[in-house]
Amino acid sequence: MSTDDLLAAALRLPRCERARLTEEMLASFKEPAEQVAVAWAEELERRSRDIGKGLVEAQDWETVRDKIMRDLDLRRANRRREAPVLSAATH
Repeated sequence: MSTDDLLAAALRLPRCERARLTEEMLASFKEPAEQVAVAWAEELERRSRDIGKGLVEAQDWETVRDKIMRDLDLRRANRRREAPVLSAATH
C-alpha cells in the first residue's frame, strides 16, 4: 500500500478514528524528556562556543522572528500550490 493509498483510507475513517490515528502517529515521534534535555544542552553549548569563537554572529530576536515568519509564509504558499486536490469522496 502506498502512502497516498494509506492517506486516502485514513481520510475515509470516522472523525474519532482519525483522531486516534493522528494521536498514535504523533506519539511515535516523541523522544523521552531526558534525551531532549540532553540534546538541547549540547546544542546550547555548541552555539555558545561558536559565538565565543566568532564563527557565527548573534542576531536580535526581532530580525530572526521576521525571517522565520517570511520563511513560513513562503512554505505555506508553496504547500497551497502543490497540494493535491482531493475529491469529495475522500473527505
